[in-house]
Amino acid sequence: MAERTPDDFRAFRVHVDGESVSRRVERCGREILPSNDVEVAVAYSSLNYKDALSASGNRGVTKEYPHTPGIDMAGTVTASRDERFSPGDRVLCTGFDLGMNTPGGFGEYVSVPGDWLLRLPTGLGARQAMALGTAGLTAALALGRLAAAGATSDLGPLVVTGASGGVGSVAVWLASRVGHEVVASTGTPAAAGMLTALGAARIMDRAELAEPNPRPMLRADLAGAVDTVGGHTLSNLLKRTAVGGAVAACGLVGGADLETTVYPFILRGVSLMGVDSQHASPQSRERAWGDLAAAAAAEPEKLELLTTEVTLDELEPRIEQVLSGRTVGRVLVRVLGE
Repeated sequence: MAERTPDDFRAFRVHVDGESVSRRVERCGREILPSNDVEVAVAYSSLNYKDALSASGNRGVTKEYPHTPGIDMAGTVTASRDERFSPGDRVLCTGFDLGMNTPGGFGEYVSVPGDWLLRLPTGLGARQAMALGTAGLTAALALGRLAAAGATSDLGPLVVTGASGGVGSVAVWLASRVGHEVVASTGTPAAAGMLTALGAARIMDRAELAEPNPRPMLRADLAGAVDTVGGHTLSNLLKRTAVGGAVAACGLVGGADLETTVYPFILRGVSLMGVDSQHASPQSRERAWGDLAAAAAAEPEKLELLTTEVTLDELEPRIEQVLSGRTVGRVLVRVLGE
Protein backbone atom coordinates (compact mmCIF):
# COMPACT_ATOMS: atom_id res chain seq x y z
CA MET A 1 0.00 0.00 0.00
CA ALA A 2 1.37 3.43 -0.89
CA GLU A 3 2.10 5.85 1.94
CA ARG A 4 2.34 9.64 2.00
CA THR A 5 5.72 11.18 1.29
CA PRO A 6 7.72 11.19 4.56
CA ASP A 7 9.05 14.35 6.11
CA ASP A 8 12.57 13.35 5.17
CA PHE A 9 14.09 10.90 2.70
CA ARG A 10 17.37 9.98 1.01
CA ALA A 11 18.60 11.61 -2.21
CA PHE A 12 21.81 11.82 -4.20
CA ARG A 13 22.49 15.56 -4.11
CA VAL A 14 24.91 17.71 -6.10
CA HIS A 15 26.36 20.86 -4.51
CA VAL A 16 28.20 23.57 -6.43
CA ASP A 17 30.35 26.20 -4.71
CA GLY A 18 32.15 28.34 -7.28
CA GLU A 19 34.30 25.92 -9.27
CA SER A 20 33.93 23.17 -6.67
CA VAL A 21 31.40 20.37 -7.21
CA SER A 22 30.58 17.79 -4.53
CA ARG A 23 28.15 14.89 -4.61
CA ARG A 24 26.74 12.78 -1.80
CA VAL A 25 23.73 10.84 -0.58
CA GLU A 26 22.00 12.80 2.16
CA ARG A 27 18.71 13.07 3.98
CA CYS A 28 16.42 15.81 2.63
CA GLY A 29 13.20 17.38 3.80
CA ARG A 30 9.98 17.63 1.84
CA GLU A 31 10.77 21.28 1.17
CA ILE A 32 13.14 20.34 -1.68
CA LEU A 33 10.19 19.01 -3.68
CA PRO A 34 8.16 21.44 -5.81
CA SER A 35 4.43 21.76 -5.29
CA ASN A 36 3.27 19.68 -8.25
CA ASP A 37 0.12 17.61 -8.49
CA VAL A 38 1.54 14.09 -8.12
CA GLU A 39 4.03 12.70 -5.63
CA VAL A 40 5.72 9.38 -6.40
CA ALA A 41 7.84 6.97 -4.35
CA VAL A 42 10.74 6.12 -6.67
CA ALA A 43 11.49 2.42 -6.99
CA TYR A 44 14.15 2.68 -9.71
CA SER A 45 15.89 5.26 -11.85
CA SER A 46 18.75 5.03 -14.36
CA LEU A 47 21.99 6.84 -15.13
CA ASN A 48 22.18 8.77 -18.40
CA TYR A 49 24.71 11.16 -19.91
CA LYS A 50 22.51 14.13 -19.08
CA ASP A 51 22.47 13.01 -15.43
CA ALA A 52 26.27 12.90 -15.43
CA LEU A 53 26.38 16.43 -16.82
CA SER A 54 23.95 17.66 -14.16
CA ALA A 55 26.02 15.90 -11.50
CA SER A 56 29.09 17.77 -12.78
CA GLY A 57 27.56 21.21 -12.24
CA ASN A 58 26.75 21.82 -15.91
CA ARG A 59 24.59 24.97 -15.92
CA GLY A 60 23.37 24.19 -19.43
CA VAL A 61 21.50 21.23 -17.94
CA THR A 62 20.76 22.40 -14.39
CA LYS A 63 20.54 26.08 -13.51
CA GLU A 64 20.41 25.96 -9.71
CA TYR A 65 22.11 23.83 -7.07
CA PRO A 66 21.91 21.93 -4.73
CA HIS A 67 20.08 19.55 -7.03
CA THR A 68 18.91 15.95 -7.37
CA PRO A 69 19.62 14.52 -10.86
CA GLY A 70 17.79 11.59 -12.46
CA ILE A 71 15.90 12.20 -15.72
CA ASP A 72 14.17 8.82 -15.39
CA MET A 73 12.07 7.29 -12.66
CA ALA A 74 9.49 4.57 -12.10
CA GLY A 75 7.55 4.00 -8.93
CA THR A 76 4.24 4.26 -7.08
CA VAL A 77 2.00 7.30 -6.61
CA THR A 78 1.81 8.34 -2.95
CA ALA A 79 -0.40 11.42 -3.29
CA SER A 80 -2.26 13.09 -6.15
CA ARG A 81 -4.35 16.16 -6.84
CA ASP A 82 -4.62 15.02 -10.48
CA GLU A 83 -7.82 13.02 -10.99
CA ARG A 84 -6.04 10.77 -13.51
CA PHE A 85 -3.83 9.26 -10.79
CA SER A 86 -4.47 7.77 -7.36
CA PRO A 87 -2.21 6.52 -4.57
CA GLY A 88 -0.99 3.05 -5.47
CA ASP A 89 -0.83 3.66 -9.24
CA ARG A 90 2.41 2.40 -10.80
CA VAL A 91 3.88 5.03 -13.11
CA LEU A 92 7.00 6.09 -14.97
CA CYS A 93 8.46 9.38 -16.11
CA THR A 94 11.23 10.06 -18.62
CA GLY A 95 12.35 13.44 -19.92
CA PHE A 96 10.41 16.70 -19.63
CA ASP A 97 12.25 18.66 -16.90
CA LEU A 98 12.71 15.78 -14.46
CA GLY A 99 16.27 15.68 -13.14
CA MET A 100 17.22 18.87 -14.96
CA ASN A 101 15.70 21.71 -12.92
CA THR A 102 13.08 19.57 -11.15
CA PRO A 103 14.43 17.20 -8.46
CA GLY A 104 14.77 13.85 -10.19
CA GLY A 105 14.83 10.12 -9.80
CA PHE A 106 18.01 9.96 -7.68
CA GLY A 107 15.80 10.83 -4.72
CA GLU A 108 13.42 8.44 -2.98
CA TYR A 109 10.47 10.74 -3.76
CA VAL A 110 9.60 13.14 -6.58
CA SER A 111 6.82 15.63 -7.21
CA VAL A 112 5.80 16.10 -10.85
CA PRO A 113 2.92 17.33 -13.03
CA GLY A 114 0.52 14.60 -14.04
CA ASP A 115 1.17 15.33 -17.72
CA TRP A 116 4.70 13.98 -17.30
CA LEU A 117 3.53 10.54 -16.16
CA LEU A 118 2.61 7.35 -17.97
CA ARG A 119 1.20 4.26 -16.32
CA LEU A 120 3.56 1.33 -16.44
CA PRO A 121 2.57 -0.86 -19.39
CA THR A 122 0.95 -4.19 -18.51
CA GLY A 123 3.57 -6.77 -17.64
CA LEU A 124 6.40 -4.25 -17.27
CA GLY A 125 7.78 -3.73 -13.76
CA ALA A 126 9.50 -0.60 -12.50
CA ARG A 127 12.87 -2.35 -12.62
CA GLN A 128 12.50 -3.36 -16.27
CA ALA A 129 11.13 0.06 -17.18
CA MET A 130 14.21 1.78 -15.79
CA ALA A 131 16.60 -0.77 -17.27
CA LEU A 132 15.19 0.67 -20.50
CA GLY A 133 14.55 4.28 -19.45
CA THR A 134 15.25 7.25 -21.70
CA ALA A 135 17.76 5.20 -23.70
CA GLY A 136 15.17 2.54 -24.48
CA LEU A 137 12.54 5.12 -25.31
CA THR A 138 14.95 6.91 -27.67
CA ALA A 139 15.89 3.65 -29.40
CA ALA A 140 12.24 2.66 -29.83
CA LEU A 141 11.30 6.08 -31.20
CA ALA A 142 14.23 5.94 -33.65
CA LEU A 143 13.25 2.53 -34.98
CA GLY A 144 9.63 3.60 -35.28
CA ARG A 145 10.67 6.57 -37.40
CA LEU A 146 12.91 4.42 -39.59
CA ALA A 147 10.08 1.98 -40.22
CA ALA A 148 7.68 4.79 -41.10
CA ALA A 149 10.26 6.23 -43.52
CA GLY A 150 10.62 2.92 -45.34
CA ALA A 151 14.07 1.84 -44.13
CA THR A 152 13.22 -1.85 -44.37
CA SER A 153 15.53 -4.86 -44.14
CA ASP A 154 15.37 -5.56 -47.89
CA LEU A 155 17.42 -2.39 -48.51
CA GLY A 156 20.44 -3.81 -46.69
CA PRO A 157 21.95 -3.90 -43.20
CA LEU A 158 21.08 -1.34 -40.53
CA VAL A 159 23.99 0.24 -38.67
CA VAL A 160 23.75 1.18 -35.00
CA THR A 161 26.57 3.51 -33.95
CA GLY A 162 27.75 3.87 -30.38
CA ALA A 163 26.35 0.37 -30.09
CA SER A 164 27.84 -0.46 -26.70
CA GLY A 165 26.15 2.52 -25.02
CA GLY A 166 22.66 2.76 -23.59
CA VAL A 167 20.71 3.84 -26.67
CA GLY A 168 22.90 1.79 -28.99
CA SER A 169 22.66 -1.50 -27.11
CA VAL A 170 18.86 -1.30 -26.86
CA ALA A 171 18.64 -0.31 -30.55
CA VAL A 172 20.72 -3.36 -31.55
CA TRP A 173 18.32 -5.59 -29.65
CA LEU A 174 15.11 -3.97 -30.91
CA ALA A 175 16.30 -3.77 -34.54
CA SER A 176 17.27 -7.44 -34.62
CA ARG A 177 13.86 -8.37 -33.19
CA VAL A 178 12.07 -6.80 -36.17
CA GLY A 179 14.23 -8.55 -38.74
CA HIS A 180 17.08 -6.15 -39.51
CA GLU A 181 20.56 -7.41 -40.22
CA VAL A 182 22.25 -5.26 -37.60
CA VAL A 183 25.79 -3.95 -37.88
CA ALA A 184 26.97 -2.77 -34.45
CA SER A 185 29.55 0.00 -34.70
CA THR A 186 31.58 0.39 -31.51
CA GLY A 187 34.91 1.48 -30.16
CA THR A 188 34.64 -0.98 -27.27
CA PRO A 189 35.91 -4.38 -28.45
CA ALA A 190 35.06 -5.96 -25.10
CA ALA A 191 31.37 -5.35 -25.82
CA ALA A 192 31.35 -7.55 -28.93
CA GLY A 193 30.06 -10.61 -27.10
CA MET A 194 27.17 -8.69 -25.56
CA LEU A 195 26.24 -7.08 -28.87
CA THR A 196 26.29 -10.41 -30.69
CA ALA A 197 24.08 -11.92 -27.99
CA LEU A 198 21.68 -9.00 -28.39
CA GLY A 199 21.32 -9.77 -32.10
CA ALA A 200 24.13 -8.01 -33.97
CA ALA A 201 25.06 -9.86 -37.16
CA ARG A 202 28.41 -8.10 -37.42
CA ILE A 203 30.64 -5.88 -35.30
CA MET A 204 32.17 -2.83 -37.03
CA ASP A 205 35.07 -0.84 -35.62
CA ARG A 206 33.88 2.73 -35.18
CA ALA A 207 36.95 3.98 -37.10
CA GLU A 208 35.40 2.72 -40.35
CA LEU A 209 32.81 5.50 -40.18
CA ALA A 210 34.66 8.11 -38.14
CA GLU A 211 37.21 9.30 -40.71
CA PRO A 212 36.20 12.22 -42.97
CA ASN A 213 35.68 11.29 -46.62
CA PRO A 214 35.65 14.07 -49.26
CA ARG A 215 33.53 12.10 -51.72
CA PRO A 216 29.92 13.35 -51.85
CA MET A 217 28.53 9.81 -52.24
CA LEU A 218 29.72 6.32 -51.30
CA ARG A 219 28.61 2.81 -52.18
CA ALA A 220 24.93 2.46 -51.21
CA ASP A 221 25.14 -0.62 -49.02
CA LEU A 222 22.98 0.27 -46.01
CA ALA A 223 19.27 0.50 -45.29
CA GLY A 224 20.20 3.28 -42.90
CA ALA A 225 21.19 3.72 -39.29
CA VAL A 226 20.41 4.64 -35.74
CA ASP A 227 23.21 7.15 -35.11
CA THR A 228 24.19 8.19 -31.60
CA VAL A 229 27.52 9.74 -32.68
CA GLY A 230 27.03 12.56 -35.20
CA GLY A 231 29.90 14.39 -36.88
CA HIS A 232 31.82 12.59 -39.65
CA THR A 233 30.10 9.31 -38.70
CA LEU A 234 26.69 10.72 -39.54
CA SER A 235 27.99 12.24 -42.78
CA ASN A 236 29.42 8.88 -43.91
CA LEU A 237 26.23 7.05 -43.01
CA LEU A 238 24.19 9.38 -45.20
CA LYS A 239 26.58 8.80 -48.09
CA ARG A 240 26.23 5.01 -47.73
CA THR A 241 22.46 4.80 -47.33
CA ALA A 242 20.58 3.10 -50.16
CA VAL A 243 17.76 4.54 -52.26
CA GLY A 244 14.74 5.07 -50.01
CA GLY A 245 16.70 4.45 -46.81
CA ALA A 246 16.85 6.62 -43.71
CA VAL A 247 19.05 7.64 -40.80
CA ALA A 248 17.72 8.49 -37.34
CA ALA A 249 20.08 10.84 -35.48
CA CYS A 250 19.98 11.07 -31.68
CA GLY A 251 23.49 11.92 -30.46
CA LEU A 252 26.56 14.07 -30.96
CA VAL A 253 29.44 12.47 -29.09
CA GLY A 254 31.42 12.62 -32.35
CA GLY A 255 30.63 16.29 -32.94
CA ALA A 256 27.74 18.66 -33.56
CA ASP A 257 28.80 19.74 -37.05
CA LEU A 258 27.48 17.93 -40.12
CA GLU A 259 29.42 18.17 -43.38
CA THR A 260 27.40 16.82 -46.29
CA THR A 261 25.85 17.69 -49.62
CA VAL A 262 22.32 17.45 -50.90
CA TYR A 263 23.21 14.45 -53.09
CA PRO A 264 22.08 11.66 -50.73
CA PHE A 265 18.74 13.43 -50.41
CA ILE A 266 18.04 14.31 -54.04
CA LEU A 267 19.70 11.36 -55.80
CA ARG A 268 18.74 8.53 -53.43
CA GLY A 269 15.78 9.97 -51.54
CA VAL A 270 17.53 9.39 -48.22
CA SER A 271 15.74 10.70 -45.12
CA LEU A 272 17.56 12.21 -42.14
CA MET A 273 15.39 12.35 -39.04
CA GLY A 274 16.09 13.74 -35.60
CA VAL A 275 14.92 11.82 -32.55
CA ASP A 276 14.13 13.77 -29.37
CA SER A 277 12.67 11.68 -26.57
CA GLN A 278 12.44 14.56 -24.10
CA HIS A 279 9.61 16.27 -25.98
CA ALA A 280 7.98 13.21 -27.56
CA SER A 281 4.18 13.33 -27.68
CA PRO A 282 2.12 11.21 -25.27
CA GLN A 283 0.90 9.11 -28.20
CA SER A 284 4.39 8.34 -29.49
CA ARG A 285 5.58 7.58 -25.95
CA GLU A 286 2.76 5.12 -25.39
CA ARG A 287 3.47 3.33 -28.69
CA ALA A 288 7.18 3.14 -27.95
CA TRP A 289 6.65 1.87 -24.41
CA GLY A 290 4.25 -0.74 -25.77
CA ASP A 291 7.02 -1.97 -28.09
CA LEU A 292 9.53 -1.96 -25.23
CA ALA A 293 7.19 -3.88 -22.93
CA ALA A 294 6.65 -6.51 -25.62
CA ALA A 295 10.40 -6.92 -26.10
CA ALA A 296 11.03 -7.19 -22.37
CA ALA A 297 8.28 -9.79 -21.99
CA ALA A 298 9.53 -11.87 -24.93
CA GLU A 299 13.25 -11.71 -24.15
CA PRO A 300 13.84 -10.66 -20.54
CA GLU A 301 17.26 -12.30 -20.56
CA LYS A 302 18.49 -9.84 -23.20
CA LEU A 303 17.39 -6.87 -21.13
CA GLU A 304 19.28 -8.32 -18.17
CA LEU A 305 22.33 -8.84 -20.37
CA LEU A 306 22.70 -5.12 -21.03
CA THR A 307 21.84 -4.00 -17.47
CA THR A 308 24.13 -3.21 -14.54
CA GLU A 309 22.36 -2.43 -11.26
CA VAL A 310 23.71 -0.01 -8.64
CA THR A 311 22.34 1.76 -5.56
CA LEU A 312 22.36 5.48 -4.79
CA ASP A 313 25.46 4.90 -2.67
CA GLU A 314 27.24 3.33 -5.66
CA LEU A 315 26.51 6.10 -8.17
CA GLU A 316 29.67 8.22 -7.81
CA PRO A 317 32.15 6.07 -9.80
CA ARG A 318 29.52 5.32 -12.43
CA ILE A 319 29.12 9.05 -13.15
CA GLU A 320 32.80 9.30 -13.99
CA GLN A 321 32.50 6.26 -16.27
CA VAL A 322 29.66 7.86 -18.19
CA LEU A 323 31.56 11.12 -18.63
CA SER A 324 34.60 9.28 -19.98
CA GLY A 325 32.53 7.12 -22.38
CA ARG A 326 33.41 3.86 -20.61
CA THR A 327 29.90 2.67 -19.81
CA VAL A 328 28.62 -0.47 -21.52
CA GLY A 329 24.86 -1.00 -21.75
CA ARG A 330 22.51 0.47 -19.18
CA VAL A 331 23.12 1.53 -15.56
CA LEU A 332 20.00 0.83 -13.50
CA VAL A 333 19.71 2.68 -10.17
CA ARG A 334 17.84 1.00 -7.33
CA VAL A 335 16.31 3.69 -5.15
CA LEU A 336 13.56 2.25 -2.94
CA GLY A 337 13.15 -0.95 -4.96
CA GLU A 338 9.93 -2.84 -5.57
